[in-house]
Amino acid sequence: MTRYVCRVAYDGTAFSGYQVQANGRTVQTAFEQSLKKLHKGVVVESKASGRTDAGVHAKGQMIQFDSELGIALENWPIALNAVLPPDVAVMAVATVPDDFHVRYDTTGKEYRYRILRGRQKDVFRRNYTYQPFPLITDVEAMRAAAGHLLGTHDFTSFCSPRTDVVDKVRTITEVEIVEEADELLLRYRGSGFLYQMVRILTGTLVEVGQGKRPPDSVKDILTAKDRDAAGPTAPGHGLYLWDVFYDTDLFGK
Repeated sequence: MTRYVCRVAYDGTAFSGYQVQANGRTVQTAFEQSLKKLHKGVVVESKASGRTDAGVHAKGQMIQFDSELGIALENWPIALNAVLPPDVAVMAVATVPDDFHVRYDTTGKEYRYRILRGRQKDVFRRNYTYQPFPLITDVEAMRAAAGHLLGTHDFTSFCSPRTDVVDKVRTITEVEIVEEADELLLRYRGSGFLYQMVRILTGTLVEVGQGKRPPDSVKDILTAKDRDAAGPTAPGHGLYLWDVFYDTDLFGK
């Protein structure tokens, strides 16, 4: 038996989220159905580095599974992509030790959030960017606010109350806001992220950019430890799980 880990990309538009659900199409179900096809009807369980919500996309989701199939390592992406649906793709596959855990062995993650700044509706990007109104007018204020998020904090105010996680202390190492044509790209990197944390951070920074709250208010939000103190939860369709980090370079990138 060999343990494999895959870097997986998916378009989250038609999925109800990552994790298996009683009702609704999920990424995990699609992936495990593909494994079942390759294993001639045998159920093969998988684990992921984390869950994503409905509509959320991924470029670097990590998924592990165990298999006895004698498929050459370089052929695993070809085999899996041949049976996966068109909105899921395996980008790379590596072998890992038997005690490797794709979720608990992570050292950090990067998320990206795309915001469309224009006034004109764009039907071709509606599932991949968030277009807030009123328009964002002060990007520098957003950057100033983002600076207060760096470091180790209790992020209770930036976490959905619908979570069973007790310890809400996390470390954010980078928040970069990049202006790209008519979009803003918000890049978050840190030790880990709570349920809906990136979307709430984004909704709060958007309000700063709209002039609805001052940059320094982020410090008070952190101190409050109260979800009601922060801004709205930005929509899932602008969010991308971009990369997951481990102590070793699994794919030799």
